[in-house]
Amino acid sequence: MKRASACLAPLAALTLSACGGGGEVASGVPTSPPPPGLVCTGQCANALTLLSQADVERTIAQAVAEAQARGAHATVAVVDRVGNVLGVFRMNGAANTVTIGSGLATGGLENVTIVPDTVAAIAKAVTAAYLSSEGNAFSTRTASQIVQEHFNPGVALAPGGPLFGVQFSQLPCSDLMARAGAAPAPGPQRSPLGLAADPGGLPLYKAGTPVGGVGVIADGRYGLDRNVLDTDVDLDETIALAATFGLAAPDDRRADRITADGRTLRFSDATVATLASAPAAAPSFASLDGVAGHLLAVPGYGAATTRAGLAYGTSASGIRSDASDYPGLDAQVLVDASDAPRYPPRAGSETSGALSATEVREILRAALGVANRTRAQIRLPLGSQARVTVSVVDSQGVVLGIAAMRDAPVFGVDVSLQKARSSAFTSSAAAAAALAAAPDAVYLDGGLSVLARVPLASYVTATRAFLGLPAALGDGGVAFSARALGNMARPFYPDGVDGTHAGPWSRPAAAWSPFSTGLQLDLVYNALVQHVAFVLGAAPDVGFSCTGVSGFDTGFAPAAPIPALANGLQIFPGGVPIYRDHTLVGAIGVSGDGVDQDDMIGFLGVDSAAQRLGGFGNAPPDLRSDTLVPRGARLRYVGCPVAPFLDSSTQDECSGR
Repeated sequence: MKRASACLAPLAALTLSACGGGGEVASGVPTSPPPPGLVCTGQCANALTLLSQADVERTIAQAVAEAQARGAHATVAVVDRVGNVLGVFRMNGAANTVTIGSGLATGGLENVTIVPDTVAAIAKAVTAAYLSSEGNAFSTRTASQIVQEHFNPGVALAPGGPLFGVQFSQLPCSDLMARAGAAPAPGPQRSPLGLAADPGGLPLYKAGTPVGGVGVIADGRYGLDRNVLDTDVDLDETIALAATFGLAAPDDRRADRITADGRTLRFSDATVATLASAPAAAPSFASLDGVAGHLLAVPGYGAATTRAGLAYGTSASGIRSDASDYPGLDAQVLVDASDAPRYPPRAGSETSGALSATEVREILRAALGVANRTRAQIRLPLGSQARVTVSVVDSQGVVLGIAAMRDAPVFGVDVSLQKARSSAFTSSAAAAAALAAAPDAVYLDGGLSVLARVPLASYVTATRAFLGLPAALGDGGVAFSARALGNMARPFYPDGVDGTHAGPWSRPAAAWSPFSTGLQLDLVYNALVQHVAFVLGAAPDVGFSCTGVSGFDTGFAPAAPIPALANGLQIFPGGVPIYRDHTLVGAIGVSGDGVDQDDMIGFLGVDSAAQRLGGFGNAPPDLRSDTLVPRGARLRYVGCPVAPFLDSSTQDECSGR
């Protein structure tokens, strides 16, 4: 207490100084405010809003000073808004591996003990950067709250978190995510463990716009928060809070100012009063580097140096304004290092009945048009429009086009594609055979021994028994939405009804955790382990597919990949298949600003485009998953929000379509 009290005086002086510029926040952490009189709602990012090398070094130095004040040994990572790693610093005495776990289950990633500290810190930094925008500042504590089996966690008879399953996105094996390595490059960059739910990842802001994130691991465990009703004293999060001084998220955009389903989200349990150091008085980075610890090279992510980040929204960042395909829709596209669009509208790969490039472009335009009218769920100020990413694929999962809206959270790029592919794959006649041919997930038992083997064919058998359809996933007889897939992947069915049996894609409730989910993880488990082994120097890096990798015990040999799920499976709402009459021709996925909004934008986008062009549309009602009533509880198809539009009072907009 004496140390903390002694530090409050310089912190108070810093806070008062910040007040004069409008930068004080309720937590007492000074941020970098927008220009006077300007409210950032998606328009503030420009070529100057980026993390400089000095910013990166100051962030690390402030984290190290707080860790030293606590007698702790931390590993700190800083990334830019598109996921480029700008510096990783390990303090002397910090453990070089962490244990994944929630204490809830065994199997899956639970109790895996060979994970490098560097990848845990990077994943936490990427998560905070990717989940945040000018309209919302989310942290890894926020992520923890929204991915568990109940929302809120620990509240019985509550449905699963709204982003249940999002932790297995941005994967290192994804065919969408970029792999920069030696120098910052166009993103979005991959995350070594997907998205993190372990407190200790916070976004970094400049002039009202996110410019990156910081991740800290000091307690040796990569876990989550099981109780959002208490206030934790979390070592990782407290060190991360000190790191954000001068670059902290604006108070009026933090998650704890935002509600979802009537519940207030969490941002950080750490406050200035909990700090043991004075970040403003932190030693220079130069005085710490090589003394308190060292910068680290992380294979696949960066060299042992610090570097400046890229400015989001510029061509260099890999995400920039569209100039041709989506006029008047405030759209952005992904581009490569030569500024060429990566996913312009194109025709499907089917030999007959394929979506044309014109149809794909119109579907994307229509969905963006719906989004521009839609009231956002998780964005401030209230009354803001939704900002999302939209992906369209063909029936084989081939990407036909991706378009994002300005300031849409970066995580939605990969997730929108996952949703589209998941809906197309499960609605096809090829899913059962592909799953049956895929290699078993081979679980680690702490170190390098086999705990269990899980055949993916077992999920086909379970699905058929659950639905009462002997040919399910093998005859194309059901149009599955991403919402329906989420129903089947919950540890309770119906969702939120404790004491019931798990859905066919989930592990049993007693064995379930966000690190041990069932089919979603088992599809990509071996690829994740291979990537961890690569960072450790024990294996080649994983390829550009998250499926078809055999277990560590056989050297990660490639075996029967599933191209239609090359970036993994996603199990929360926002994806629906597209049909010509009763023939599957593709799917749309939407992600960014509320799951009901995602559902509606995709569903109405397809409907609107079909009304303009004809010849395709949403799934025929007789094929949709909501015609099925397993265990006496109907599967869902889409869920549309009440009074969804900013320019209309219309209700029940999805009914009858």
